[in-house]
Order: sequence, then C-alpha cells, then structure tokens
Amino acid sequence: MKQAAKTLEIRTSGRGLIEITRQIDDFVRASGLDDGLLTVFCRHTSASLLIQENADPDVRHDLETFFARLVPDGQPGWRHDNEGPDDMSGHIRSALTQTSLSIPVMGGEPVLGTWQGVYLWEHRTRPQRREVVLHLLGE
Repeated sequence: MKQAAKTLEIRTSGRGLIEITRQIDDFVRASGLDDGLLTVFCRHTSASLLIQENADPDVRHDLETFFARLVPDGQPGWRHDNEGPDDMSGHIRSALTQTSLSIPVMGGEPVLGTWQGVYLWEHRTRPQRREVVLHLLGE
C-alpha cells in the first residue's frame, strides 16, 4: 500500500457551494495510484463537503434556499453568536451535512457518477479561507 496527501486551500466569497472536483481529479492523477480510497476532509466547523449534481446550477440555488428556510441565521435563543448572526447557523448546517467523504479510486480516477461533483459548502456569509485535506491510500 502507498499513500498520498495534500491540503487544498480554498478561499470562499461567502455562503455557497464551491466545486472542487477538478482539484481532486488533479491530485488523484498526480499521485500515481491506480486503485484505492480517497478521503476528503474539511478542517472546519462551519463549512462542509457534499457530493451533488454539477450539471445544473439550479440545484445549488435550491439547496441554499432549502437550508435558508431550515436553518435561518440569528435565531432567538441561540447563545453562540460570537462572530455574528450566521455563526451558530453555520455550525448547524455543517452538522446536518458532512465534513468528510470517502470516494473510491479505480483506474487512476475518482469513481464519481456522470453528474456528480464534489463541493465545499461554505456556511458563513463572509469570505473565509478553508482547508480541505485529501488523503489517498491505495496501489
């Protein structure tokens, strides 16, 4: 077994989904590993990861709209608001989604479906600098 690792630095412009599929594909190809398991890990508590459709941008819009209704900013009774009204809602959105993904790698490529892309989902309203760790274990 061999392994490869890399940390991606992603600058966000605020709340929204940022596709990182290309960076992941580039990493897997550069690793020289043909088959294995890729772990993608977000090192933050108010951002998350998502595998979702990457063909129609309306999907991303509708996901944001749904989460805005499900977890609105600045709810009365929330005590954690050290960094503003989007602070606790960002943590809840992250808790409802995922901070790590496992993606099989076969033939030197991540095994994603035809319309699937990998996204960093920024839950804060202000720009942030995020780190996503990629770790590939395989042969």
